[in-house]
Amino acid sequence: MSLQMISTINNSSLIQPGFSLLNFDGQVFFFGQKGWPKRSCPTGVFLLDLKKNELKLKPAFFSKDSCYLPPLRYPAVCPLRGRTESEKCHYVIHGGKTPNNELSDKIYVMGIVCKPGKKITFKCTEKELVGDVPEARYGHTINVVHSRGKSMSVIFGGRSYIPLGQRTTEKWNSVVDCMPHVFLVDFEFGCCTSYILPELQDGLSFHVSIARNDTIYILGGHSLENNIRPPNLYRLKIDLPLGSPAVSCTILPGGISVSSPLVTQTGDKEFVMVGGYQCDNQKRMFCNTITLEDNNIEIVERETPDWTPDIKHCKIWFGSDMGNGAILLGIPGDNRQLISDANYFYILRCGGTREDDEEAAQTCSQTSTEDPGDSTPFEDSEEFCFSAEANCFDDDDIDTYNEDDEEDESETGYWITCSANCDIDINTWVPFYSTELNKPAMIYCSNGDGHWVHAQCMDLSEGMLIRLSEANVKYFCNEHVDLARGLQTPKKVLPVKKQPMKPLRRKTSMKLATPVKKSFLRRLFE
Repeated sequence: MSLQMISTINNSSLIQPGFSLLNFDGQVFFFGQKGWPKRSCPTGVFLLDLKKNELKLKPAFFSKDSCYLPPLRYPAVCPLRGRTESEKCHYVIHGGKTPNNELSDKIYVMGIVCKPGKKITFKCTEKELVGDVPEARYGHTINVVHSRGKSMSVIFGGRSYIPLGQRTTEKWNSVVDCMPHVFLVDFEFGCCTSYILPELQDGLSFHVSIARNDTIYILGGHSLENNIRPPNLYRLKIDLPLGSPAVSCTILPGGISVSSPLVTQTGDKEFVMVGGYQCDNQKRMFCNTITLEDNNIEIVERETPDWTPDIKHCKIWFGSDMGNGAILLGIPGDNRQLISDANYFYILRCGGTREDDEEAAQTCSQTSTEDPGDSTPFEDSEEFCFSAEANCFDDDDIDTYNEDDEEDESETGYWITCSANCDIDINTWVPFYSTELNKPAMIYCSNGDGHWVHAQCMDLSEGMLIRLSEANVKYFCNEHVDLARGLQTPKKVLPVKKQPMKPLRRKTSMKLATPVKKSFLRRLFE
């Protein structure tokens, strides 16, 4: 096993714990960036370009009829290969966390629609499911099994938020283990069926899941309820006859107490497991070889690489399978770096040669790792990962993503002092409105050049906040509302139109002083 440090990587701050790697035709694509995508790469999917020990991120492209795929961290990802070698590979993506810390219950299928020249175009489709649909979750696994000429996806484990009726202000972001149900998903008809197996008693997350034919092996994991890492080793058998599927579970000996390890495939039946955590405060520095037979699994310890002092002394680490015996390993950067959240990255080669790295890995394993803050502070860098491949690319015509091109959004941060009476603090803040999750609601003040203020500091009711967000009106904060009224131009008052008065005709009577004959008067007025 050899360990090689990557000397240079551009925009490494985007690669944070929870990302996934997707391998399409030997090219590795990064998915699950930190934060929402920006103008330079609105899709949030990047090609990993590794040349001369330098790693670059290049934006990927999607077709016009593709659905929107949000950047999801800690999702369940696995390849969905066709029945024949000529059929293109797709990836199934389920669950995960959005940048707003919301959990997704959607399932996507992502594949290549065309490859003109060297620019790959993707298409993402959201699948509609019926039946026992799995709840929104993260830190779980998904695998594809094959039996009797049929294929189905299997979802197991993970964590989710506590039920909405039990969520209080203090426990708004609290998570629990999902029920240990096994879900079978038929993509052809969109049907989901859940199975309750007596052998699976406790919920697990951030475990190892490796599939071969009609069998799935589940190893390790973390139980949040008991805060333990039991040495579990389960074998799930899925039979797909013409009728209803049959699912059985067997408890096997020889398990390992580990969570968040990384697994890469080094042979047709051989895998290598690296890293993880063996307890709350201690990384697992050992490596194991996993060999799968028809109905048997063998786990033996193997030599470890020559870990660098930085890796040995860091409290957290994370990584992802790059395919064919290679792992991308990351550790947090130190305070001497210009970018505080940047990380150091290494390539760990567990088997094969550099020439072998140019071949696509046909890995059917699925690994996941633990999430920050949900169990222990030492596991906040653990991530979900899957197989991809370390390769050199020649796509020089693809523009490299440059985060410096983006606007500086620091002035519109959520944790600013918006006014003299602002008391929003990142360390003590709790959700106030029902629409808030992990950040305070803000509203834009239109005074002058404009600025953002916290809705809670402005004493806005939830109903008023919703109406202001829906209405096309300008808002002025409490400090500028009087000034805005004083500077407001009076409305132009139109003059009142007066109707012309018609002259009144008065009836007059003539009285003669002396009597006059009627004949004389008739001649006079004629």
